[in-house]
Amino acid sequence: MYQHSMRRAFTVFKNEGVLDINYIPKRLPHREQELRLLHQYFRFAVEIPGKKTQTVLITGRIGTGKTVLSQRFGLDIQEEAKSKGIRLEYVHVNCRERRGSLFLILQQAILRFHPNFPRRGYSAEELLQALMDELDRQNAYIILALDELEALVLREGSDPLYKLTRIQESRLGMPPRLSLICIIRDVGIMARIDPSTRSTLQRNVIHLMGYTKSQLMDILADRVYLAFKDGAIPEETVDFIAELAASEGGDARYAIELLLRSGKYADLDGSPQVLPEHVRRAAATSVYPTIDRGALQPLTTHEKLLLLAIARAFIRRGGAYISMGDAEDAYALVCEEYGEKRRGHTQIWKYVNEMAEMGILGRVVSGTNRKGRTTLISLPKIPAEELERELVKLLEAEGLGH
Repeated sequence: MYQHSMRRAFTVFKNEGVLDINYIPKRLPHREQELRLLHQYFRFAVEIPGKKTQTVLITGRIGTGKTVLSQRFGLDIQEEAKSKGIRLEYVHVNCRERRGSLFLILQQAILRFHPNFPRRGYSAEELLQALMDELDRQNAYIILALDELEALVLREGSDPLYKLTRIQESRLGMPPRLSLICIIRDVGIMARIDPSTRSTLQRNVIHLMGYTKSQLMDILADRVYLAFKDGAIPEETVDFIAELAASEGGDARYAIELLLRSGKYADLDGSPQVLPEHVRRAAATSVYPTIDRGALQPLTTHEKLLLLAIARAFIRRGGAYISMGDAEDAYALVCEEYGEKRRGHTQIWKYVNEMAEMGILGRVVSGTNRKGRTTLISLPKIPAEELERELVKLLEAEGLGH
C-alpha cells in the first residue's frame, strides 16, 4: 500500500503548465525574424500613435507558431507602450470560438475597455462604432488579432473585414485607432474575400513554414528545461519526438502535446525518465492521426514476422532506434520460433522500405561507420508491447501460433 502511494506521488514534471497550449513562452526559437518583422510593421504604434493603422496577415499550417507568435508580439508591444504612457491593448480573439460572429468578436474587444458594456441591444455595426467611440474617450488604441479568421469569412463573408479595414473612412478628422492582425491556416479562404479587402490583407504577409526536425528539437529543449526535472527526458526521447512531429509537417503543437502526454505515461508507470516507449503510447492515443491498426492485416506473413521481431527488439532494448542489423538478428530468432525459413537481406530491406512508406516504421540514415552509412529503424506510433500482442494474434489466425 505504501509503495503504491509512493509510486503515484512521483512525477517527472516540475512545471507542467509550460506545456499547456495557451502558454506563451518568453523566447520563440526560430521565429525571431518574424517577431522582429511584426515589431517593424507596428513600430508606429509606440512612436507616432494616432497617425496611422496597420493590417498584417499571418499564414501557415497548424503547429507552425502563428498564434503564439502573434500573442508574444502582443504582450511585448503592450508592455513597451505602457512604458511610454500609451494606452495600447492587444486583444486576441479566436473567431471559431466566437462562432464566426463579428458581433461576438467585437463584444470581446469592447469589454476590454468597458467591462460593463451592455451585452445586448446593438448590431455589429453599432458595436464597432461604440468601440471606436470608447477608444476616443479613453485616448486608447487596439491591435485586434483575429485568429482562425476562416470561421468569420465562412459565416459572414468578407463584409466584416471590409468594415474593420475601412472604419477610419467614416471618422474623418479623428485619429486612427484600430489595427488588425489576421491569422489563417488555409490561404484558399482568400478567394472568398472581395478584391479590395484582399488587396489590403495581402499588403503585409508573414508566412510560417513547418519546423524542421532540428528546429523542433530546439523548441522541445526549451520546454523540457522549463517543464521537467533534471534528467527526466533523455536526449534520444527529445530526438524521437522531434522526428515524429517533423513527419507531421513540422508541427510544434503536436511535438509539445506528445511531450506532455509522454510525461503522463512515465508518471503512470512510476518511471523517473520519459522513455521512447512512453512516446509511442502517447502517439498511439493522440488526438492527431496515427496509424490504423487495420494496416497490419494485409501485411505478408514475413512482413508480420519482421515487424514482430522489431517490436520485440524495442521491448528488449528500449531506445528510439534500432539498426538494420539488429532488426535482421531479431527477425532470424522469430523465424526460428515460428518454424519459418528466413528471407534474405535484400528482401528484408524491401520489407522495411515498404512498411516505412506505409507509415508503420520510421527509417532514417544516420552518419557513417566502418561499413558506410547506417540505416536506423524506429517504431513511430504504436507502443511496442501493443504491437507485439496484435501481431501474435494475427499470426495465430494464420495458423502460426505455438
